[in-house]
Amino acid sequence: MGDPEGVARRVRAALADDGTWMIVEPAASGRLEENFHPIGRFFLAASLAICLPSAMAQHGSRALGNHAGEDAVRGIVESAGFSRWRRVADSPVNVVYEARP
Repeated sequence: MGDPEGVARRVRAALADDGTWMIVEPAASGRLEENFHPIGRFFLAASLAICLPSAMAQHGSRALGNHAGEDAVRGIVESAGFSRWRRVADSPVNVVYEARP
């Protein structure tokens, strides 16, 4: 995704004040050394080969790849006007976040 900030702003504008945005992300850390396991290595390789080039081709504000990590995603979501955040589920492959206005 080339413009995650723009997407977050659009979701917030479309969402009712009592709505919920469920965000599914790869279970990858924003800290490189925390991704040195088989699934993490796969995510990093896919990010370099697919995710980052695709996001950069969109000429958006930020190309995060698939290993931005919770802090980066949460910061983007909060800057778009969401004030409540929590991790609601995770597995070795994915993590699910809940964002509310």
